[in-house]
Amino acid sequence: MSFRTARKSGICLLLCLATLFLAGCSHTEPRHQTNTLALSAEATQNTRLGQAIVPLTGKHQGLTGIHLLSRPNDAFAARMLLTKAAERSLDIQSYIWRKDTSGILLLNTVYDAAERGVRVRLLLDDNGTTGLDTELAALDMHPNIEVRLFNPFYWRKLKLLGYLTDFKHANRRMHNKSFTADNQATIIGGRNIGDEYFGASPDASFSDLDVLAIGPVVQELSHDFDKYWASQSSFPAAQVLAPATPQDLAALTMTAGDTAKSESAASYMKILGELHTIQQLIKGELPMEWARAKMVSDDPAKGQGDVPPQDLLIRQLVDIIGEPASSLNLVSSYFVPTETGTKALTTLARNGVKVQVFTNSLAATDVAAVHAGYAKWREDLLEAGIKLYEMKRTESGTPRPDSRPGRFGSSGSSLHAKTFSVDGTHFFVGSYNFDPRSAVLNTELGFIVDSPVLARKIDAAFNTDIPRNSYEVLLDPDGSLYWLEHVNGTLQRHNIEPDTTLWQRASVWFVSHLPIDWLL
Repeated sequence: MSFRTARKSGICLLLCLATLFLAGCSHTEPRHQTNTLALSAEATQNTRLGQAIVPLTGKHQGLTGIHLLSRPNDAFAARMLLTKAAERSLDIQSYIWRKDTSGILLLNTVYDAAERGVRVRLLLDDNGTTGLDTELAALDMHPNIEVRLFNPFYWRKLKLLGYLTDFKHANRRMHNKSFTADNQATIIGGRNIGDEYFGASPDASFSDLDVLAIGPVVQELSHDFDKYWASQSSFPAAQVLAPATPQDLAALTMTAGDTAKSESAASYMKILGELHTIQQLIKGELPMEWARAKMVSDDPAKGQGDVPPQDLLIRQLVDIIGEPASSLNLVSSYFVPTETGTKALTTLARNGVKVQVFTNSLAATDVAAVHAGYAKWREDLLEAGIKLYEMKRTESGTPRPDSRPGRFGSSGSSLHAKTFSVDGTHFFVGSYNFDPRSAVLNTELGFIVDSPVLARKIDAAFNTDIPRNSYEVLLDPDGSLYWLEHVNGTLQRHNIEPDTTLWQRASVWFVSHLPIDWLL
């Protein structure tokens, strides 16, 4: 399970607090081996992707091509089709990889790519690989596939014990997500690999945002992947996982075949036959926004706690973008501004900058503890004139992956996107949440794009999709909060947090008084 999921149950919170009394605990782990040198593939201009992309980038010297992937079906299909199109290399980085329909289908497609000679590097944060040890070990046996795990746990059956015995490293995760083929095209954004991110989970569904990118920024990302691959936090799978057998690899192929024929995969397979994102890219027909883009990324040494504050990704964002002059429109699934962030945002607002924030409501969030870290700052933010929107929980159940949400989705039950616009000119998309965990604990990455076109898409969403799919939080003259909801063309007022129970609200109130913002 993921660290955030563990906290939702409350168990991990108790374990984290317990570590304050167990700082001297340690466990013996294998000494880190020197990682083999393996750099991103070069001279890929003659691959199918290269032959299509090089002429396009030649026409837009110094610019990056960006194609938004806001719909869950597009996001899944783009990854599958990009894998099928690869001829030289696949470099894949993910925080979570589920053992579910989409996860198994993608793993098998990666295996098929290796079978036809593609070199695969799969770098996964070990917090999100539950149940996949055998499959990952089996893939790692393939001569064209190498699997590495970031800050791995040596308690394989109960990873939560790692937070007690090696809290320093277990609490630092690799939250980066990237999916790069032939060093020519990449997908980055907020989505992990799992049915809930691609609109097919019966239990949860996330509204999210990725981009498919080509051009100079892909080279930046590939070099960054090389750094993570060789970092002291990335362990070869063979050093961590129990050895697999050839039968295990055959079992993965058989499981994937059964999965592809299952009812749960039917809509996915239909989508793959209907969507032509990568084919359009190869033909030069995929709509692209061309702009200057810069990759921002944490140094992988952050996984060891060895990065000074001035080198963190948040500092890079400030250095590149500067201070907003007129507007800041922020979309963050987990928004924990803390006292410092609240002061910075309220200062901007009082200096005339229009600040708007879209995050999850208590009803929609998948991590109530994170909501507690946000809720206690709402009054301060609202008093400064900042607009707050909280995503509504949907009532219609799980959407199909071929559903058609808006820019940030109306079909998702929980917001998971991480994006913002500044002054109508800068656009950011990536893995970075505006919370202390992203700022100082987890490693993150993203793209900053100098594009009024993309920035205006975020701005426009605050006038259209976001108000329709959210509660606007407001402040009464007496200082109490209330929520406005658009219902059938009229505004409905709620004086308590909508669609929540007394127990939920009491729990959030209690957690908000604990000194744990740094963990959220």
